Amino acid sequence: MCQEVRKTCNCGKKDATFHLRDNVMGQEVIDRLFCPSCSVDQKFDRETMVSDNNWVIEYDMDLVRMFAIAKLSMDPAHVNPEFIFDEGYATWREMYPGETADITEERNKIIAMKDSDPKEYLTAINTWAVERIQRLKDDGWRKAVQAC
Repeated sequence: MCQEVRKTCNCGKKDATFHLRDNVMGQEVIDRLFCPSCSVDQKFDRETMVSDNNWVIEYDMDLVRMFAIAKLSMDPAHVNPEFIFDEGYATWREMYPGETADITEERNKIIAMKDSDPKEYLTAINTWAVERIQRLKDDGWRKAVQAC
């Protein structure tokens, strides 16, 4: 079972939903969130922060390491913000913040084909998914870059 957490960025203009893989980490590990607008004013600290297309997540690394030791039996020296994000222990619920809202219209147009032309629907949905992931990779979104 996984926990979902919603966090508002430091400037209060945007929010993101996080996925906490296997409930290993508590929601308190996500200390602060900076959207592209408020991240420009924030000094980036590699010891506590991870960046994803100008979104910056700051983790409480003392708490992260405590969870990693207790629940993953990990050497705390191997635990860093990139590991926590990239391995899904405290990462976006989607490929990037706002993805679900961004793709709803595109996906609904393709799904509308399902009843009238099932074969075309399958081709279109597969092509759309592959092209979308490639576009996200090209844009540099971390989760897309790591996708197969």
